[in-house]
Amino acid sequence: MARVLVIEDDGALVEVLALAFGDAGHEVKTAIDGTTGIDTIRSWSPDAVVCDVNMPGIDGFSLCKRLRDAGNTVPLVLLTSRDNEIDESLGLELGADDYVAKPFSTRILLARVAALLRRDALRRKNAEPEKTVVAGALALDTERLEARFHDTLLTLTLTEFRMLEAFARRPGIVLSRARLLDIVRGDDSVVAERIVDTYVRRLRRKLEEVESTADPIETVVGAGYRYKTH
Repeated sequence: MARVLVIEDDGALVEVLALAFGDAGHEVKTAIDGTTGIDTIRSWSPDAVVCDVNMPGIDGFSLCKRLRDAGNTVPLVLLTSRDNEIDESLGLELGADDYVAKPFSTRILLARVAALLRRDALRRKNAEPEKTVVAGALALDTERLEARFHDTLLTLTLTEFRMLEAFARRPGIVLSRARLLDIVRGDDSVVAERIVDTYVRRLRRKLEEVESTADPIETVVGAGYRYKTH
């Protein structure tokens, strides 16, 4: 049984989701706004959070950002009625683990949350023993979520850090867009693979800001990307 927090300002939907997660064997708490949701996360430490994007005050994106900035990695699913790539990219960039557009099947949502809980449990069980990953001029501290390139600290979102870590742990290996998404997200949720190109462009730009001639992330036409250490 897992602790699941549902943050949603639609009272009817809150009741439906609370009942569904309860019937699935989870312990459920609810919050009707982002402020109450954050307070509940701090006091209750849920195993997973389901949060609506469109809420008054602290919306779902802001809540997600606050959690990740504070180092809280609780699995988080964002719910939204705005089904477009810009919102999806923003949610993932801020560190959301999944993204479900309304209207949705309660059964699908339950399956998504169950997948995230399994992934998180596996991550905890098989945590990488190496806290520092070095690939050429790149050094990552996976415990502090810090990345340095030529000894310069990079400012990265959580998703950018995870993708850079995926490259750094596999230097010289060609990684397809689908493989990168699988490594970074760790589940089978459907996300447009072209979002990977957006993240790669941002990573390249940030590396070039440190070293203008740097080009460690190589495009392999028709295959994906690989990280070069020299």
